[in-house]
Amino acid sequence: MAEATHPAADAAAPAGPTGGREDVLALWLGLLVFVLALASAAGIDLVGWVVTTTIWVDPAKALAPVSKGYAFLGGLGAVLATYVALLVVLTAGAVSLRIEPVRFAVRFTVVFAIAYLSWIAGSYANLAVTTPADLQKFGISWSLKLTNEGGYIVALLVGLVIANAFPSLAEWLQEAIRPELYIKIAIVILGGFIAITAAEKFSLASSLLLRGIAAIVEAYLIYWAVVYYVARKWFGFSREWAAPLASGISICGVSAAIATGSAIRARPSVPILVSSLVVIFAVVEVLILPFAAQAYLSHQPLVAGAWLGLSVKTDGAAVASGAIAESLILASAAAEGVNYQKGWILGTTATVKVFIDVFIGLWAFLLAYIWTNYINAKTTDRARAREIWDRFPKFIIGYLLTFLVVLLLTWGASPELIGKIKSAAGQANVFRVIFFVLTFFSIGVLSNFRRLWQEGIGKLVAVYALSLFGFIIWVGLLISWIFFAGVKPPLAAT
Repeated sequence: MAEATHPAADAAAPAGPTGGREDVLALWLGLLVFVLALASAAGIDLVGWVVTTTIWVDPAKALAPVSKGYAFLGGLGAVLATYVALLVVLTAGAVSLRIEPVRFAVRFTVVFAIAYLSWIAGSYANLAVTTPADLQKFGISWSLKLTNEGGYIVALLVGLVIANAFPSLAEWLQEAIRPELYIKIAIVILGGFIAITAAEKFSLASSLLLRGIAAIVEAYLIYWAVVYYVARKWFGFSREWAAPLASGISICGVSAAIATGSAIRARPSVPILVSSLVVIFAVVEVLILPFAAQAYLSHQPLVAGAWLGLSVKTDGAAVASGAIAESLILASAAAEGVNYQKGWILGTTATVKVFIDVFIGLWAFLLAYIWTNYINAKTTDRARAREIWDRFPKFIIGYLLTFLVVLLLTWGASPELIGKIKSAAGQANVFRVIFFVLTFFSIGVLSNFRRLWQEGIGKLVAVYALSLFGFIIWVGLLISWIFFAGVKPPLAAT
């Protein structure tokens, strides 16, 4: 069977050298956000003006600055400050990418407006609320239970509408449609956020070390190898497509797909298409798996938590599914007279995801080495170390750096200092959310269905569905059962 090469996908892809410049730019911009946010732990609030969006029924209460010290700005003032800051920094970055700055600035203004309005819409209570308590809190009787990440889906859908119903607008926006740049900046910031999660759950993470090692082996060696084989042998995809598919489906969704695409020097359109599938399937998993966990694993709560950490392929969706499952399972247990402490099911989900996420950078480096020496080697000799370095996705350095800095700062620190660092990581994470929204909107704008169908999107969906629902969630359940069956959270004090 001929290999699927998807030549049409290059139409929207930037030139090869741009990808390397985007890596470096994302590294520095992500670190800039991280350092500025971290200053708040020392009492210097430099980015507290960034806008944050909460679940809402009254739009007047949807927006606010992340820091109370900037409350005088109000919601609209925080949006304006955030837009101006991003406009200035990203337009300067556009110059380094050899994009005409005025054209970028005008188009980015439109992109930001549409993307952030989508995020606000996705935070509407009837879309985002997940628990019975929150239904009561907001005075509503139903919700689609999409969590805060419903905004990502709205942004993706709006982008899809523009791509398919208004292709001329999609073409006009192209200078500011930079999904790789936005997601790479977000990944750099993500390292610090994951580290504070690990630090807060350190005792749990320590007790789950063996399970974490098993998760790494499972995700990177078992899952990845099977999905890669299925994509290559059963569906005829080229290595360029099979590797990002394997990473996106088996490891950590968008982050892993982007990192792998960069490591093997795939065309930018490859991880973009994979990422669009990751987002869609993650939403399907959030809507199904927590309720399956309640129905079948309510008497094995930590099995449920670990299973969701291994099965749901984005960090946000995994944590959201863990939160939903915890709420549902604790309610079921309470109905039977058993009151577990809150946080252990969700903590298990988050810890498993952390163990997997930490190794994205190392996995990308390994793939870069293999591709350089054995797959895309320019000569019969082994590649030079410099060539491996050139292929290594530089933004992953930022991801590892922010993770290690936060972990070291919180190691043995006082609860007061940990609280300050957590607040700083929270400020940085608001930027991460904004860059994710820009990413998903950009993915939608680049996803013209007619072109996608010509490129073989149907086969990508088939690989994803077969691998996820035919293999990954069942193997994840089996291994979670092996390690956590019979282990229960402590009982809540009465």
